[in-house]
Amino acid sequence: MAVSQITPTLFLSGADAPLNAGLVLKKGITLIVNATLSHACPAYPGVECLRVPVSDLPSARLGDYFDWVAKRIHGNCGGGTLVHCAAGMSRSPALVMAYLMRYRGVTLQRAHHWVQESRPYIRLNAGFWEQLLQYEKRLYGRNTVRVPGPCPTYMTVTESHFQFM
Repeated sequence: MAVSQITPTLFLSGADAPLNAGLVLKKGITLIVNATLSHACPAYPGVECLRVPVSDLPSARLGDYFDWVAKRIHGNCGGGTLVHCAAGMSRSPALVMAYLMRYRGVTLQRAHHWVQESRPYIRLNAGFWEQLLQYEKRLYGRNTVRVPGPCPTYMTVTESHFQFM
């Protein structure tokens, strides 16, 4: 799968993109967020790699990293940031959505739409959705997305899940 551009300096991908030194250089990447347990962090001059050691399971505590990763993305003023997981469909989109809520001031509904516009095939697991809902509630005091229960392991959120408030 390709690299998806979320903002002029924020990119989302699967595990193959950070291994492409030419792509990292071309996009001006100076920070790689690696949200996998097993994929190596490539070593490039002038590029920092952060490891978010979380599996893609509903029970995994990705939410424990939302603030830390969002702060690091926000603080990376000198270049681009590439956030990746194995396929670029669950962990990395969830981290990017948390960043958008925290530092771009958007709701979970808007963050999901924003990411999905650039990467239509995202599919977060149900546990990550629950953690994003908790994060949105903490940031804004309310939720803009409702997840029908019981949730499947992975779900695609559609417009019918959004609460327009």
